[in-house]
Amino acid sequence: MASVETFLQELNGEMQSLLKNVTETSWMAQTTGDPEWAEKLTKASTAFSLFFANKDTYEKAQQFLKEEGLTDVQKRQLELLTNSMKRNQLPEEILADLSKRSSELNLRFNTYSPEVDGKAYSANDIRDVLTNSEDQELRKKVWFASKEVGREVVKDLIELVKKRNESARMLGYNNYYEMVFELQELDQNEVMGIFKDFVEQSDATYRSMKAELDGRLAEKFGIDASEIRPWHYVDPFFQEAPPSDATNLDRFYKGKDLVQLTSDTFNAMGIDITDLYEKSDLYPREKKNPTAFCTDIDRSGDVRVLCNLTETAYWMETNLHEFGHAAYFKYIDSSLPFSLRSYSHTLTTEAIAMLFGKMGKDQRWLKRFLGLDEATVSGLAPELEKYQQLQMLISARWIITFVFFEKELYDNPDQDLNSLWWKTVQEIQLVTPPDDADNPDWAAKIHFTLAPVYYHNYALGELTAAQLQRYIERTISEDFFTEETGRLLIEEYFKPGALYSWNEKIARVTGEKLNPQYFVELYC
Repeated sequence: MASVETFLQELNGEMQSLLKNVTETSWMAQTTGDPEWAEKLTKASTAFSLFFANKDTYEKAQQFLKEEGLTDVQKRQLELLTNSMKRNQLPEEILADLSKRSSELNLRFNTYSPEVDGKAYSANDIRDVLTNSEDQELRKKVWFASKEVGREVVKDLIELVKKRNESARMLGYNNYYEMVFELQELDQNEVMGIFKDFVEQSDATYRSMKAELDGRLAEKFGIDASEIRPWHYVDPFFQEAPPSDATNLDRFYKGKDLVQLTSDTFNAMGIDITDLYEKSDLYPREKKNPTAFCTDIDRSGDVRVLCNLTETAYWMETNLHEFGHAAYFKYIDSSLPFSLRSYSHTLTTEAIAMLFGKMGKDQRWLKRFLGLDEATVSGLAPELEKYQQLQMLISARWIITFVFFEKELYDNPDQDLNSLWWKTVQEIQLVTPPDDADNPDWAAKIHFTLAPVYYHNYALGELTAAQLQRYIERTISEDFFTEETGRLLIEEYFKPGALYSWNEKIARVTGEKLNPQYFVELYC
């Protein structure tokens, strides 16, 4: 049998070629909406899955992992490899079927265009209405329209969930949700326990702030607070806090170059992301994915961001978020083996993206980069701090709603999911459902299709971001945007890639493993 080093070198070379084919075809599928690219993505994804499905390779990796004398680098590669391969120890036709079903659903999401009174509404149009319109009837129509895609995909989505469960049971798990948690090096009971504790610890604060918000919206729309429904909020899933007049910062972005502001932010910390613009796709057009994401094409410097920028606070924060991901990818040590030239866990890259994304409401950022004067920022500060607190609590509650529902979805996809959705929304988010609550509104969230068993990483990422922020402010600089901060992130957080497990990385950077107290300290 070949040596472990020879074995790993050969696998890294093959993985590099296959993954680049996936990322490049995925990029074309997301930026064109062309069914031809969706078909190519299915083939590329299947080939990549088959690489991880090779039984002989999997067994060799397991054997090598038992050897004594492995270096830390070798051992980590083998750990990640066996975790990735275990979920793919399935017949080729099953892997191809799962990939095909997911790609086809994703294409339907990207190309579906809801209409209201004969007019097509893009995702940005829907957001604009829910953010700015005081026409309650239009808001209601647009909100329902935003959910229409759920009815279009729900049957096939539930079938995909069942197929995923079947594949997990073939590998010895109870369902797909259980399998993914274990292979992500996460303890399901621990994570669910953290989330339940958070709901309890934040309950009094959240109820108080939510009641105040509903009162403000009731006054705005001239209705009683008991009449507040989902379309009175700024986001179709109540993921965000509706800005008050004081915290709606859109007016400050008119005529501003969001890309330059992003560059200025990262440059101040010695983090250069300007070379990544050339291949990125930052502005809206038809048939393009209407959301935002970052992708590392080749783990050798070709990092791209997809956005749909308009001159709004939302897209400013989104761009900062996505280029947080991009900075992480760019600065991973290129001398690491290919399999370690990635984030140590999805939550660690989400933490960086969240850390930068929330700076769009930070007083320090508004003064230094957006150029608001001291008097303006001082006037905004009390409302912004309150808004940020509410935003973080709303966001955390939304994430936990999604996570609790998704777990139940995989536990029993045949139950009354529509009722379960609104029951969960009411209990966790405290949102009153519409009178007609028997629609598959939940299925309109693309993440159930595109990123299954992923959402918990957003919440864990927020906890990590809070811990990083507090550590930087207390040990480096309260100003945050310094070259010393940039050096810490580049050298200690980005550069090691996936060499360390997620919690070891956090401990190495901040001096302790993930501790939720910093989030509670900042926002509760």
